[in-house]
Amino acid sequence: MTFLVDEEITFRKLEILLAFMETGNLARTAEKLDISTVSVHRALHSLETGARCALFRLEGRNLLPTDAARTLADVAREVVRTMSEGVRATREVAGYSADRIRIGSLYSLTSRTVPKVIMGMKLRKPDLHTELVLGSNADLLQKLRDGAVDAVLMAIPDDAQDVESEPLFEDDIFFAAPTGSRYAEMAEVDLGACRHERFVSLSEGFVTYSGFMESFRIADFTPDVVMRTGDIFSLMNLVSGGVGYTLLPGRVRGALPQNVRLVPLQPKYLVRQTIAVNFLRTRERDPNLLALLALCRSSKAELA
Repeated sequence: MTFLVDEEITFRKLEILLAFMETGNLARTAEKLDISTVSVHRALHSLETGARCALFRLEGRNLLPTDAARTLADVAREVVRTMSEGVRATREVAGYSADRIRIGSLYSLTSRTVPKVIMGMKLRKPDLHTELVLGSNADLLQKLRDGAVDAVLMAIPDDAQDVESEPLFEDDIFFAAPTGSRYAEMAEVDLGACRHERFVSLSEGFVTYSGFMESFRIADFTPDVVMRTGDIFSLMNLVSGGVGYTLLPGRVRGALPQNVRLVPLQPKYLVRQTIAVNFLRTRERDPNLLALLALCRSSKAELA
């Protein structure tokens, strides 16, 4: 079924009606909306034409609403609210969200990079609400494509033509060992000589897991992984507890348990990660993302 609304009835005229119903006076309505009294009167009369019924009656020099006007105002209030929400939702789908930004991040970036980004955004846009979503590279990339987050702090994804990335810093992978172990005081670790050791690792989907596997590919053996975990802080605690060794990015150094050491790998096993702020190319004009990019570009030295 097709519903037709007379062209005389517009959102602007409905807003004028609502203002008039609130103030009860043509002059006060004009003052509130910063328009002339004549414009208010014309809009109300035009609504009567479009509704094809009397909405007001004159008592002396006063224009008073009828029950029909009150009914139309009740409907107009809901229509204007629904349209306002619809416009907001449309802008979000198109990549424009005025009052919030949802930032995804790797767990390993929460000890230094994420707090600096959030505080920087608060200074740049005090009225902007920031939401933080944590996950693996794979999870965060999917959330970015699904529109669940607006930008992601993670490694630059491979073969993602739909994603724009602004590199922030490069990070090396280190051998993580508890103090007291034979590796803790080494100048560098020969990963190829660790075939007999037990290891712990992150789950698949994390960039650190990818670096972990790439280093062992170079070492030409499959590590004996006795346990996997879904966040890097649990992984560090497993190393601290002596469950196994692992490979960790240098950015977690400030969050390490006291009895865990990061030891450089021999250069041939070195794997480097490039951490970036990533967002969809279709959203490159979003004002909130532009503010985030400006912050990251001006603060790169502080974010590493």
